Amino acid sequence: MAETLDDSGSAAPRLKQTKQNRQSQILAELNRSPSLRIADLAARLDVSTETIRRDLDELTEQGLLNRTYGGAVRPLSTEPSISERHHLLVAERERIGRAALPIIKGGRIIMIGSGSTTTHVARRIAVELRDITVITHSFGVATVLAMNPTIKVLMLPGEYHATEGANVGVHAVSFLAGFHADFAILGASGLTVDGPNEALIECGAVYSAMTMRAAETVIVADHSKFDRTFPSRYAGWQQVHHLVTDKAPSDALRAGLDANGVGLHLA
Repeated sequence: MAETLDDSGSAAPRLKQTKQNRQSQILAELNRSPSLRIADLAARLDVSTETIRRDLDELTEQGLLNRTYGGAVRPLSTEPSISERHHLLVAERERIGRAALPIIKGGRIIMIGSGSTTTHVARRIAVELRDITVITHSFGVATVLAMNPTIKVLMLPGEYHATEGANVGVHAVSFLAGFHADFAILGASGLTVDGPNEALIECGAVYSAMTMRAAETVIVADHSKFDRTFPSRYAGWQQVHHLVTDKAPSDALRAGLDANGVGLHLA
């Protein structure tokens, strides 16, 4: 057992932290990252993996997180705000942004949904493409595209959703009916065998409309979205042409992609 010095200067054993403190630290870690792994938590908190498993089971029973194979994720009904997500999995999302460019390079009109990963794609578009039109409801996407004066940006009207940094609602959806795009680039809160889904129902309605108005739909999402379910399933895999991600999906999810002819691109 590790030792510390007591008030007299003598060596004293370091007491293990209480279960309450340990579980509080687990929840604090989950606020900083959308998913956690048991092995990482055990090493960080200096306890056994069995202890972490029991903690995660208890926290799941309390509705504070959801257990996954080998770890835990936030409760399925919640997702961080767009400002929080911009600080998560940055390297992975940058790779996804680069990997998406070869797919869409021939497009002249592109629709882009809101999200941190789609913003990374937009940043690569601003660097590598020119003389295209982008239709978006995301102020973050529009802002990064502004660095390229040859890109025309059309902003959807609607009600501003502050935590997502995007316009949503009936006016945003109806505006899309007047356009057709070569590609729709969309993020997702979760990816299941049924298709991509979204935590915000209002954004899901916009994504669904973009899917219907584009010749090809490209989903860009990191591995933390695998096998997660949120309220708005905005498309089935039969409506999606490409998934760009950073890790190979689970067998069940991969089978769903293959059954519908979705191209899998690993960044």
